[in-house]
Amino acid sequence: MAAGRFLGVLLVLAAVADAGAQSLPNQPVPALDLQRYAGTWHEIAHLPMFFQRKCVDTITATYTPRPDGTIMVRNACRGRDGTMVQADGVARPAGGRPGALEVRFAPRWLSWLPAVWADYWVVELDPDYRWAVVGGPSRKYLWVLSREPDMPRSLFEEIRARAAARGYRVDRLQPAAPLR
Repeated sequence: MAAGRFLGVLLVLAAVADAGAQSLPNQPVPALDLQRYAGTWHEIAHLPMFFQRKCVDTITATYTPRPDGTIMVRNACRGRDGTMVQADGVARPAGGRPGALEVRFAPRWLSWLPAVWADYWVVELDPDYRWAVVGGPSRKYLWVLSREPDMPRSLFEEIRARAAARGYRVDRLQPAAPLR
């Protein structure tokens, strides 16, 4: 009986400690102007993802709104052999929340399958749309994006700290661009 209570107390303490570590909510931004968000973004850092394993540097994402309300997505990077690699996809608004999108890179004929769509949440956004932080409900991926090909180190560290407060594994962030 005493061992059960002790275990219960430990579980409560662990839950409280975990809740304190995540002091910012992990949710999409409440407002996102897709016209302002459109254009080219430079990746500053990301959590490791299998589909980026070929990328070395010069990583960009370009978003182009389409008349049907979807967004054309073009991800590009310089590969290990020096050639440019790109992937084209489509994003669409999701869940009635402005900062929540879904993106797919699978062929159009597979778009009816829910499994080909991935969550794309803009979780933090500069008021002037100079930088953005993209994640999702699972916290398994994270991208720090900038309109410029580099970022001040102090700004990056502030963004990194807030991402940690949202529960992201920032200790695993991989740099993709220079910090100045």
